[in-house]
Formats: sequence, C-alpha cells, structure tokens
Amino acid sequence: MTRTEGFTNQGEYKPDNLLAGEYPRIERLVTIAAGADLAKGTVLGRITANGKFKLSASASSDGSQTPDAILAEKANAASADAQAIVYFSGEFNENALTLGAGHTLDGIRIALRAKSIFLRKNQTA
Repeated sequence: MTRTEGFTNQGEYKPDNLLAGEYPRIERLVTIAAGADLAKGTVLGRITANGKFKLSASASSDGSQTPDAILAEKANAASADAQAIVYFSGEFNENALTLGAGHTLDGIRIALRAKSIFLRKNQTA
C-alpha cells in the first residue's frame, strides 16, 4: 500500500533539453506580437517598427527575419500580445529549437553566434 497522506501532487516535470551548456544566459521580459502561440525554444526576430518579437521567418521584411533571441517559455500570443521571457545569450540544444519558415540551423548559426547565442547538438528534445 502506497501512503500519500500529507503530500500534494506538484505536477509532472518533463525536461526539455533546451539548455546545452554553461555559457552565461541573459534573460529579459519582452513583448511577443499577437498572431501565434509559440513554444519554448522558438527562435525569435525583433520587429523593427515596434520592438516586439515574433517567430523569425526568412521571408519576413519587418526586421524579424533576423534571428535575435530564443523563447524561454511558452507564449500564448494567438489573439493578443503577450509578455514572455527570452534568452539574449547562452548555449542551446539545436535539436530543441523551433525555426520559422525558410530558416535552417546552418543558416542561422552565424547570425546567432554574433549575438552570443551558441547552438550545439545535445540530446534529442
């Protein structure tokens, strides 16, 4: 018989393997532009006109085509702007990233490295 008296279920922990090293991480609270719910690990670009962030896609022409940050938590921004924490530096598991249309890991690696965001193969996500 299992005794659970006095204990409260705190939920389930599921590691995401996003972090891939000890390089210092800089986190900031930013505004995610309305339009889509985004998963933790999404590669974001910054919209030049308003400074908000969204999924970086290579065909964009609003500034967000340039990868700028990694989303540190899920962002529910489908119907309205949302606040979320992003990483502006660090070392991340490339297998755990979500890329926008037209981007490849090899295509964004150098741009992110210039921003002190380093990608490496770690465990599968």
